[in-house]
Amino acid sequence: MSKQQIEAVEDQPTQEHHEGGFRPIRELGRDNTRGGVHYGELIEQVRGLMDRVRLADPSDELGLEVIATLKELNAKLDEAVVDEWNAPSWHRNDLPARGNITLPPFLVDSASTEGVRARITFRTFHLGGNSAAHGGHIALGFDDLLGMTAAIYTKQATRTAFLHVDYRSITPLNTELRVHGWVERQEGRKVFVRATLHDGDRLCAEAHGLFVLLKPGQQ
Repeated sequence: MSKQQIEAVEDQPTQEHHEGGFRPIRELGRDNTRGGVHYGELIEQVRGLMDRVRLADPSDELGLEVIATLKELNAKLDEAVVDEWNAPSWHRNDLPARGNITLPPFLVDSASTEGVRARITFRTFHLGGNSAAHGGHIALGFDDLLGMTAAIYTKQATRTAFLHVDYRSITPLNTELRVHGWVERQEGRKVFVRATLHDGDRLCAEAHGLFVLLKPGQQ
């Protein structure tokens, strides 16, 4: 997340608890130290593993060896698991996709009430077929970026009510693409948003959706 985005959310009031799962938007601009100095490299290595597993065809021997290693790693990580509010994921604004491995990695270039502009890369893990990104991962990228767009515009937490994606051309893998999200209008608690995804001058996909402002205590 960019400096502009952090500044945009820091001015709003803080909710001191997470009643009913409500996520205070101000937290998006906070602590970049959670997980320690090596957290970014940890996330990158996990992404690398996901990429390799996506296309791996291991022998039985290698499969058993990797399974044993993964069991050992999972046992070690069990000791570090915390609840969602205290996990570094979603909070590490210095990392691609805020350190969240469930999202396609993206870097925010600018973020304000005028909209969000970012660079996103769909990796091998996001393969849909024939070297193209899976449509579901494209929708996931749009959903997160548009949620961020709505939150910065309103300075409140939102939930996706609907998201419609039009796939205009092939979205390539392992290529830095441009994504732009903006708010069209707001009607009470309803925030109508749009976004585009480009590979150079070529439009890969576009989306429009509705995000709804949460009331305190809502999930």
